[in-house]
Amino acid sequence: MLPGGQALADTADEYQQQRAQLIRLIEQDVRETSAYLDKDRLDPRVMQTMARVPRHEFVPESERRHAYENRPLPIGYGQTISQPYIVAIMTDLLKLEPGDRVLEIGTGSGYQAAVLAELVQQVYSIEIIGDLARRARTVLDRLGYEQVKTRVGDGYYGWEEQAPFDAIVVTAAADHVPPPLIKQLKPGGRMMIPVGSRFMTQQLVLITKGEDAITTQLLLPVRFVPLTGEH
Repeated sequence: MLPGGQALADTADEYQQQRAQLIRLIEQDVRETSAYLDKDRLDPRVMQTMARVPRHEFVPESERRHAYENRPLPIGYGQTISQPYIVAIMTDLLKLEPGDRVLEIGTGSGYQAAVLAELVQQVYSIEIIGDLARRARTVLDRLGYEQVKTRVGDGYYGWEEQAPFDAIVVTAAADHVPPPLIKQLKPGGRMMIPVGSRFMTQQLVLITKGEDAITTQLLLPVRFVPLTGEH
């Protein structure tokens, strides 16, 4: 073994054990919130992805020791990497198919985009904070997530040139559902979005776009950083 190889192997094994423990915590949280979710377990594909994506790669070095705790962590600029349980349920409830094209509003660390990229053909992700967008792009490239396309911009308006999308996930709380995102969702498509202000109860909302109507389902109370931009 090359010098340092054993240390690297030990670190990899440590992260693998931590990810396994994280999966158990997510499964426990899902069971405890089954009344909200109307299910007591998530799609095995989603759970396998959560067990595979290296969350420690997406957090600042100062937070790496906490990477596999089931809670949000600061990533700078007043933003956070979402709690893994929340990432898992938002991903699961989109009911993704391998050929889907997904829009993410709020790239942040790039972690949610990586999870989505393990499950679908193409992910488009928008981040309003340039430094975060560039940092996430660097990590995504290093890990080989070429199917994630990113750009700096105001996610409220979506990514019209690449629309329509099979699914949309919003990773920051809005005080209302942005109409441009509804417009860019395909008929039959689904959107996950936290709705509410920083100082009031936020609700995770599942939106389904039918041929002639939009349906919304309030799922459970959550706490996200606010969606920012000119709107």
